[in-house]
Amino acid sequence: MKHIAVIGGGITGVTTAYALARRGLQVTLLERHRYAAMETSFANGGQLSASNAEVWNHTSTVLKGLKWMLRSDAPLLVNPRPSWHKLSWFAQFIASIPRYEHNTVQTARLAIAARSHLFAWAQEEGIDFDLKRQGILHIYRSQAGFDHATRVTELLARAGLTRRSVTPQEMRAIEPTLAGQYHGGFFTESDSTGDIHKFTVGLAAAAQRLGVTVRYDSQVQRLQADGERASVTVLREDGDVEQLHFDGLVVCAGVRSRELASQLGDRLNVYPVKGYSITVNLLDATSQAAAPQVSLLDDETKLVTSRLGVDRFRVAGTAEFNGYNGDIRADRVRPLVDWVNRCFPGVSTRQVVPWAGLRPMMPNMMPRVGRGHRANVFYNTGHGHLGWTLSAGTADMVADLVHGQAVDRRSRVRPAAPVRAAA
Repeated sequence: MKHIAVIGGGITGVTTAYALARRGLQVTLLERHRYAAMETSFANGGQLSASNAEVWNHTSTVLKGLKWMLRSDAPLLVNPRPSWHKLSWFAQFIASIPRYEHNTVQTARLAIAARSHLFAWAQEEGIDFDLKRQGILHIYRSQAGFDHATRVTELLARAGLTRRSVTPQEMRAIEPTLAGQYHGGFFTESDSTGDIHKFTVGLAAAAQRLGVTVRYDSQVQRLQADGERASVTVLREDGDVEQLHFDGLVVCAGVRSRELASQLGDRLNVYPVKGYSITVNLLDATSQAAAPQVSLLDDETKLVTSRLGVDRFRVAGTAEFNGYNGDIRADRVRPLVDWVNRCFPGVSTRQVVPWAGLRPMMPNMMPRVGRGHRANVFYNTGHGHLGWTLSAGTADMVADLVHGQAVDRRSRVRPAAPVRAAA
């Protein structure tokens, strides 16, 4: 394979295109929007967090979901209206609970490897994305939450990640602006934050400098592949339909990956899980001084924070199972604003920009990285809440597979068996 189409211009698609181009392959990136990173990669929580690698497949998650089902402001909200997609996803989610420990450890290992790629690429290409390498502080208000975090810390240690417990006094030394009463916390010094949108746009420009053809305003309507050749039918901005031909495909289409995979004869049970964020514009010196520098994760409210430069403070989180609905709901945004007012009372929330994005989640919370059943079809999708954290690592993995396939074909060696990050 020489010419590869990458479907999707979010963080996974752009990192994949870049990684392929670095291996000398001809790459065309197809994105339906006018710019890169305009959907789920636009305004996420900003954390590059190996410490948040715990998968959600745990009995406590199921119990909390049931308890919160009737609360519109709950951190986890499930629309009770049934659909086959939702029911099958939750059935597989529950079936993956026995793999909770294994998948958490595997995710943490991948996250550790991924950040070395991302930092190296950003430095090599000169990408400014408000990177802040000051660690992530997990905060807990109860003994039960702290005890669960202690067990998670043991799993993360098996993956090679160090995070240490801290007392309430130590928490305030780490982040003096944090208000409230806490039982304790855990601090991961090796974690960091950054602006996913700025990074993705910067890397897309770097990919173009390496020779990647980026076609924006190209709505993919149909994918076809026979193992040797592949075609992509796109609807252009001018309304014309065009069929493009390639040697292979990599699907990095976020929540659309399920639909596109079905056209190629593969089943990817990706479900869209909506997350919300607010970007608080720090308009005055008082707010800038009162906003935290260190990134936080509040386990009770399932909210994360990142400081993006001098004048932006982002708060993100929650999980809403409501199908392909991208509406920004005021009753879901309000708890994020209230949290800022409670935890950082010196920050003015006079100017807050809300946002919502659909995270592509697999039922076992592991990304789908590897081949489809056709030899020239590959996937890099389903990263859920860790797309930003894992992106460079999974891009490097799938690029190795595609490049290896190209070498195998040139040398007439039979390709190896499929590889998946999903367990």
